Amino acid sequence: MNDISHLAHVEILTNKFEESLDFFTRVYGLSESGRDATSVYLRAWDDYEFCTLKLTRSETTGVAHIAYRASSPEALERRIKVIEGMGCAEGWIDGDLSHGPAFQFRSPAGHLFEIYYETKRYQAEGAEKPALKNVAQRYHARGAAPRRIDHLNILAPVVEDIETFMTTALGSKVTEKIVLDDGRLAGCWFTVNNKTYDLACTCDFTGVPARFHHVTYATDQREDILRAADIFLENGVHIETGPHKHAVQGTFFLYVWEPAGNRVELANAGARLILDPDWEPVIWTESDRKKGQAWGLKTISSFHTHGTPPAPAPSDE
Repeated sequence: MNDISHLAHVEILTNKFEESLDFFTRVYGLSESGRDATSVYLRAWDDYEFCTLKLTRSETTGVAHIAYRASSPEALERRIKVIEGMGCAEGWIDGDLSHGPAFQFRSPAGHLFEIYYETKRYQAEGAEKPALKNVAQRYHARGAAPRRIDHLNILAPVVEDIETFMTTALGSKVTEKIVLDDGRLAGCWFTVNNKTYDLACTCDFTGVPARFHHVTYATDQREDILRAADIFLENGVHIETGPHKHAVQGTFFLYVWEPAGNRVELANAGARLILDPDWEPVIWTESDRKKGQAWGLKTISSFHTHGTPPAPAPSDE
């Protein structure tokens, strides 16, 4: 479990590049660290790495790749041997503006993952230097101003395959899961450290592979999310659901769609930690989930159908 340190960054595709960039910087409140011919590298004010969200110009939407950072060069090599033995390896790439060489591999649902060790740390300069030495950047309070990347949610036709993939390839621990009455997994939550989760996988009932549900950044407190709701409202951002509290994992949440249609969440996600070395996954049943979220808000239908890229419309059959 200690070979992988943390979720590092997510590359998101957008077919409305300038509109998406304006959302993520001016409205959502991330900062630009750099850019190349096709991508802008973004981060929250207390992310230590150069990039936690890579926004890439594309003709489609969704997630291009998901990156984790290994805890050491030796740990990276150990993980690579396991991944090669699984038969899902894609091989090495040179890296980009934010990190060094990375080893890529694919999930059973087609999502592209990578792990690396050599990274580029963000160095705050000039007006971005913080007053305190123990934060990465000054708190600018621009837009919703989240503190750090927290997790993402991917979609897969068979969640059981992703459970095996994550626990084997990355050494992740399962913290919570949803088991339907027929025995199938509807959702599974994973962590590589003592956070409650850094990646979730929920069932894609469309059957389309490699789709993306959402990416989440963490705030310091619930009031930050209430403030963000007003900011999104004033800027014409589609608020899908929330603010409210999840039953699974207990996070206080707000979901919106950025201009290209990718789902983005803000969550107050830092309260719960998994410190118990003998932790057993919490099992939620189908009847549990039909009760709705923690305070009774019913899960809206688009949460089970909307993902990126969009799925084809179902046929009459």
